[in-house]
Amino acid sequence: MNKKIELIKANYHYSNFIAKNLIPKEYIQKYDIKNLFRVELPNYWRMMYTLTKGETEIEIIAFVLDVVDHKLYNKKFGYNDR
Repeated sequence: MNKKIELIKANYHYSNFIAKNLIPKEYIQKYDIKNLFRVELPNYWRMMYTLTKGETEIEIIAFVLDVVDHKLYNKKFGYNDR
């Protein structure tokens, strides 16, 4: 996971963008996010993060919101188990 965080620091669009209509309501209500990105981790784990502006115009902050296994990821995003 640390390697993935370093990749995000180098390129904050490193991962997969989640369409706004697919963002779980839980994240919107809990964190008031406007965007969501997914990073695939080993063994089908997923890390979700959001981007926000910092205190200056040139600062972008990536907040890791969640790290979940495949089963919980499917549940949060409304996918059926196979």
